[in-house]
Amino acid sequence: MTRLHSWAGVLLGGVLLAIFWTGSLSLFDREIDRWMQPATRLPAPPAALSLDRLLHGQAASLIATAPAWTLSLPTARTPTLQLDYQDPVQGPVRRHLDPRTGALLPDEGSWAGTRFLFPFHFSLHLRWRDLGYWLVGAAGMGMLMLLASGVVAHRKLIAEFFTFRPRKRLQRSLLDLHNLTGVLVLPFHFLISLSGLAIFCLIYFPGVAQSLYPEDRAQLPAEALGAYARPASGVVAPLGSLDAMLRQAAQRWEQDGHPGAAYQLRVGHPGDRAAFVEIRRSFDREVSMNVDRLIFDGVTGALLQQHRTPPVVGVQRFLTGLHFVQFEHWTLRWLYFAGGLGGCLLIGSGLLFWAGARRARHARQGRSGARLVEALTVAACVGLVIATLAFFVANRLLPVDIAAPPRRATLEVQAFFGAWLLSLAHAAWRPARAWGEQLQLAAGLALLAVLLNGLTTGDHLLRSLSSGQTAIAGMDLMLLALAGLCLLAARRLQRAAQPTHKERALG
Repeated sequence: MTRLHSWAGVLLGGVLLAIFWTGSLSLFDREIDRWMQPATRLPAPPAALSLDRLLHGQAASLIATAPAWTLSLPTARTPTLQLDYQDPVQGPVRRHLDPRTGALLPDEGSWAGTRFLFPFHFSLHLRWRDLGYWLVGAAGMGMLMLLASGVVAHRKLIAEFFTFRPRKRLQRSLLDLHNLTGVLVLPFHFLISLSGLAIFCLIYFPGVAQSLYPEDRAQLPAEALGAYARPASGVVAPLGSLDAMLRQAAQRWEQDGHPGAAYQLRVGHPGDRAAFVEIRRSFDREVSMNVDRLIFDGVTGALLQQHRTPPVVGVQRFLTGLHFVQFEHWTLRWLYFAGGLGGCLLIGSGLLFWAGARRARHARQGRSGARLVEALTVAACVGLVIATLAFFVANRLLPVDIAAPPRRATLEVQAFFGAWLLSLAHAAWRPARAWGEQLQLAAGLALLAVLLNGLTTGDHLLRSLSSGQTAIAGMDLMLLALAGLCLLAARRLQRAAQPTHKERALG
């Protein structure tokens, strides 16, 4: 079991670190969006709004020719109206509207947290044949195996939980940290790994859908998720009152014993006689990410279909809600964040301990295994942090109005992956000093990101704190905390590399 635990960790450690890091950041993806898209830094949205009035402004020209569009209603975390539609030239487009006036906010061309960091967590942005989903699924299964084998390999769990000696030599401290984090957040890591696999079960087990619906697989999303579609008629007709449909939806859910407000509308075939409006019920007050929805005729407002979350689907959606934490519970959100960073510590300390225990022996034998693992560990740990910070810094440095391709979002993503590759190259080139130098670079980039936010937007830390912009202030504070932790870690590694009095006397 010990050998299985060690080698599975070495082989999957880098992927797991990327998953845990981006998953931890995704807990605050909407706050990251507001930091990276200053135009969306609006005050809390009004309690009531009229979509019929707001969508008759600038948004109407954008969606005039779109075959379908989706409107996400404002919340405390996202105080804008979010409009998604398909443009025949640009492809998928997302624009934000002021919920007070309906005015279009400037398009800042950034994928930010919700469209880059969050999808990276579960797909690694590898779309060919769903390769990213399969790699993440394999890493999730490997994590469950690592947890089980770790419990067997470390039999003295209670003793190891109370044992942490940070002032001992580095190898001893790393092993103590690995054991401590493994025991402390063991239930969370098991839950998050298992629920992550349940979310994409149909990708990993496509035969289930094929056996249940051998003739028409489209029946599965229709029965399980309430997916609805009908062909366009070709007859022009105006869209009915969306406000009236929202009121009817709220009344219907109240009568059914599931009170709640809508969080999203999807309009199919707008401007056509066969238009339909899908209204989805919010899950901000419950753990389960329900798929309750109502379908209305887009012209008359008549109810066409009502879908309630089936019991079996409800189990899967409950596990999905446990994993993504989309409900409003800030204490639990921070605990999840701590658990995700604990996973990064667990994996990173294990990889460091493995490489440190074999570094000298592999050097004597002329083998490069430990050096390769250590370089990959540097890139997976500090390099990933540097890549994320480069992503933030590029967002603040690049001009908004980039007319020619590549677009701003593409350049930000290139900054992320470019910085990550440079980190790996640096770790392979300077293995003895890679940790300290990259930790110092990460600290500098974090401080630079805070400075650039204040210079480019005017929302420096004092202003955001005094004006109640908690998302912006929280982002800056976390960047400052990250800079401090990187400097402390660099100092700890520098002290560990220095010979002791006894070693100097012997030398």
